[in-house]
Parts: sequence; structure tokens; C-alpha cells
Amino acid sequence: MINSPYTLGRIELKNRAVMSPMTRSRAIDNVPGELQATYYGQRAADAGLIITEGTSPSPDGLGYPRIPGLFNEAQVRGWRLTTEAVHARGGRIFVQLMHTGRVGHQGNLPKGGRVLAPSSIALPDQKMFVDALGAQVPLTASIEMTEGDIEQAIGEFVTSAKLAIDAGFDGVELHGANGYLIEEFLNATSNLRTDAWGGTAEKRASFGFEVARRTAAAIGGDRLGIRLSPYGTNAGMKPDPEVETTYPKFAARMREAGLAYVHVADHSAMGAPAVSDSVKAAIRKEFGGTIILAGGYDLAKAEADLEAKKGELVAFGRPYLANPDFLARATAGKPFNKPDFSTFYTPGAKGYTDYP
Repeated sequence: MINSPYTLGRIELKNRAVMSPMTRSRAIDNVPGELQATYYGQRAADAGLIITEGTSPSPDGLGYPRIPGLFNEAQVRGWRLTTEAVHARGGRIFVQLMHTGRVGHQGNLPKGGRVLAPSSIALPDQKMFVDALGAQVPLTASIEMTEGDIEQAIGEFVTSAKLAIDAGFDGVELHGANGYLIEEFLNATSNLRTDAWGGTAEKRASFGFEVARRTAAAIGGDRLGIRLSPYGTNAGMKPDPEVETTYPKFAARMREAGLAYVHVADHSAMGAPAVSDSVKAAIRKEFGGTIILAGGYDLAKAEADLEAKKGELVAFGRPYLANPDFLARATAGKPFNKPDFSTFYTPGAKGYTDYP
């Protein structure tokens, strides 16, 4: 079943395998180039859909070293190399827009950039590599966003999505997972606001909903999705005590915004609490559209969950990182390349475009 085609919004996918978004930290000066075009192009003939690494819609969202942006013309030109390479091999590609929010260091931001969050909450156990310092250092304390900051951030997502279409992407995925800005607003442990953007689950969902609604209005909801990670613990995030109701309600808001899919990431394979079947089922019911399943999948588990109608598409991360032809290998029962963990976030081609 995973090798069967699927219509996602306005595009046709040749199969139901999705290459997950994975941070690779190789965009020097936050501008993608030929190296990224080679990397994604290598995987385009195999995956039905590629979702890029997290790409910031704002200078304020470049928390990690060497992550790409999509808010200026140089970045549009750089990403166009990738979309052309993917399309030349018959692939489809969405860009994932990721504002890192409180997860960052001032040394990774351009001049004038600020580490912003819905609430200024210290994360003393979290560290970040900064190239200029050559070391892992504690995060920069975040600044609580004003109403003006919130409106600016929403607008940056919308503008970046329009630039993504200009760059040739087939669509956009909003990163509402992994402890970054959209999830920081959604989660009751990271959003302590008492204004229109915090307090109740409905108010905490307002930021993500406005980003989704306005972005869908700008580029079409049929080429927009969102990634969520209920129970996620990345970047100092704590599971929302209201997760059983928060996430299904948020999924319903995504349906209201007209999104093409919800991408549900279960990080239990990496040590986080498992996403309960009840939450997954409730998200599916409330959204009512395409679900991308993600989290520790191999081919057998993917086929089983597709047959059980738990979702329509299945995302694979590290298997695609190390195997540009992952689905073909898995289908044929051929051995896999092993990922080189030491090169996951290092600059250059090693551990990036040299996997056979």
C-alpha cells in the first residue's frame, strides 16, 4: 500500500512515503545552495513527498547554527536550486517553516535578531552550539513577546510561505512541534500569558490558528500542512497536562483553517512519552483530512498502520538520511546504510550527500 499513489491537496504523490524534516545545519550564512540541492535531489526519485529541514521565516527564528531561512531574495534563489533538482527527478517537496522561538542563542542570530517566546521561562539545562564561540553554551534568555511582536511573527510566516511558492516549493509545512514557537504558544507549560494569546486552550491555540488561517489565505490551504508532537519533550518542553483535549481541539482549528494535512510525530522511539492511541484517534477524527504518521517507522509497521487506516502517509527520518533510496531498498529487502551520528549537524558534504 505504501507504494500506491496518493493525491495530497493539488499534487499527486507517486507513493505514500514521506521524507521527514530533519535539521542538518549546513546552510552557511543561513542560505541554502548547491549542497542542499544535491541532498534533496538524491532522495527525490524515491520519496513520494520530501519535507525540508526546519527553515526560519524570520531573522528571530534562526536559533540553531547554520539553519536555512526563507525571508530574503538570496534564500529564495538558494532554495530554487533545490526545488528544481527535486522536480527534475519527479519528486514533490514542501518546505517546513520553523521559528525556533525560545530555543536559541543570540550568537546564532543576525544583527538585530531577538530570542522571543510567548513567556520568558528560563531553560537552565538547555544548551546550544554557537559557531563563533566554538562551543555548546546555555541558551539566551528569551524575551516575552508583545502584541506587536506576535503580529509581526504571524506576518513573517505568511510572507515566508509566499516566498516558498516563488521558490518553487509544492507547499509549506508549519512546524508546530518540538518545542518551537507555535508549540510554545499551544502548550500550557510554556505559555503563561493571561491575555488573548494565553490562558485557556482556545486562547493558547490562537497563535497557531492565526498563522495557519492567514497562510492558507495567502497560498491556499490545499498546499499547507502542520506538524504536531503531543507529549514531545524536545528543547525543554514538558507534556501539556491538557494534551488529551488541547490537541484534538487544535486539530479541529486546523480543519477550520483549511489545511491539507496534519503530521503527527510520536517521539517515543527517541525517549519521549508515547503519543496515546486515544490522542492520535481524536486528532484524526477532529481534523478529518490527511494524516501523516511519523515516529520510528519501518516498512512493516508503516504498511500495517496504513492498512489499519490510522493515516494516509508515513514519514521516515533517519532511514532517508542514510539511504537516498530507502523505500526501494526496503521494498526489495536490501540492506541499509547506517547513519553516521557524528555528522548529523556538521557542515559540509560528509554524512550528507555521500551516502550511496
